[in-house]
Amino acid sequence: MKAKYFSIICALTAGLTLASCADSWLDPEMRGTNLESNFYKNEEEAFKGLVAVYDVVGWQGGGYVTRTGMADAASDDHHAGGGGASDVNDLQVMTRWELTPEIGPHNDLWRKGFSGVFRANKLLEKLSAVPMSDAKKARFVAECKFLRAYFYFDLVRMFKNIPLLVKPLDVNEMFDVTQATPAEVWAQIESDLKEAIAETQLPDRITEVNEKARATKGAAHALLGKVYIYQEKWPEAAAELALVNATPGQQNPTYGYALLENFGDLWKSEPEFKFNKESIFEISYTNTSQGTWNCVACTEGNVLNIMTGPRSYTATADDAPDYVSGWSFLTVSKELYAVMKDDPRFPHTIADLKALVAAGKATYAPGYDDTGYFLEKFMGRASNRVPSGIPELNFPQNLYDMRLADTYLLEAEALVRAGQGSGAGSRAYALLNAVRDRVGLGPIPATIDNIFLERRKELAGEGHRFFDLIRTKQAETVLKTRGFDETKHYVFPIPFNDLQSTKLEQNKEWGGTK
Repeated sequence: MKAKYFSIICALTAGLTLASCADSWLDPEMRGTNLESNFYKNEEEAFKGLVAVYDVVGWQGGGYVTRTGMADAASDDHHAGGGGASDVNDLQVMTRWELTPEIGPHNDLWRKGFSGVFRANKLLEKLSAVPMSDAKKARFVAECKFLRAYFYFDLVRMFKNIPLLVKPLDVNEMFDVTQATPAEVWAQIESDLKEAIAETQLPDRITEVNEKARATKGAAHALLGKVYIYQEKWPEAAAELALVNATPGQQNPTYGYALLENFGDLWKSEPEFKFNKESIFEISYTNTSQGTWNCVACTEGNVLNIMTGPRSYTATADDAPDYVSGWSFLTVSKELYAVMKDDPRFPHTIADLKALVAAGKATYAPGYDDTGYFLEKFMGRASNRVPSGIPELNFPQNLYDMRLADTYLLEAEALVRAGQGSGAGSRAYALLNAVRDRVGLGPIPATIDNIFLERRKELAGEGHRFFDLIRTKQAETVLKTRGFDETKHYVFPIPFNDLQSTKLEQNKEWGGTK
């Protein structure tokens, strides 16, 4: 089987052995897939299958592609940066909006999504025959449905016209797969999340330290609320998110969520700050994975921590930050700097290397797209470097996939768009100003413009800005000077390789018929 069939077929047949798809030529009976016939014999093996589904959530491609990195590079808040105009080219083409069906991070993100879908489908198929307690089996089923919805949410909002697969497929069947309508995919996502929520074994809270990264009922409500937001189902979104947010500014009595008192604590890598009370769904990383250059995609360390650091950084004063010398990717735009410079969240969001150099506290080597401003939230620290393995690939900072400030602002938006009011005394007003009050800012009306500006400041660098611009159709104005074309860039192209000898059709925005 030639390499041009690599992407989706590899993703959909990899099961627990995704690494078997690293070869440039694929045999129809791929190595590793035979294990499925005698795997899932007991609860331990079923749990390993569940871990394999979760593993895709933290996907970092061999070319340093992450969803967060892609979304930052594509927004007006960042530039790709790096060492030159082709350094990690998948990010460069997003900043310049020069992606094509053949070239761009969408290829990796397509592969990620369908890898996750396949693994969830495989475990759902096998669970009924696994000898384990009904309660634990029900929890595994609920988690698989949550995760399948999670992967499909990313796929449909990025690619629009995608295959809808709810059971495993053989390699030969893959060539006959067609795309579902977006409405069918959204309906399946809603169904999966509602079934996960209805399952009594999905916990409200997780107290066991080694299980903190698993899905909870609150995470399912939060994701369903976001799904409704993207479909502009405003009353449904507000109702769902209200279950997550409870009384603005107070701890949720059911799920335990609350805004952290100190915004800066959100970005600390120490274990006591991970999976904190503001975290709804979190991607876990570690500095003990021993990731190596032979398989960047295999590391369990956070690659953004080394990617965002300034090149050749050297502290020249005792009170200078202990940043690691990194690769200067995702440099902060002058526009975001202007928006953030007087905000209390600035020092925890943007590293001002210009100021450090001017004060004689540090030096660095400007890279490509250098502005002098870097993403403080993800900057790797010398204190987190490991003494063995490859330090650059083994940083421990977790990433928030969903956190409470995000859901506060999303519910506020849904309420205002549903006509529920924005002034003092309204719930939208209380939600918006709880986020502002946390950092010492005074109250303002919950207008759509104010909510979106608050989202930009509060969530800067976390990958939300790009998706907000896309879903609200603001991208054609905000990103126009970067090359954004409203006739095609609101949807990603179906990867070229997956159109060859299959029944998949290219999106019409990219010259296809779908």
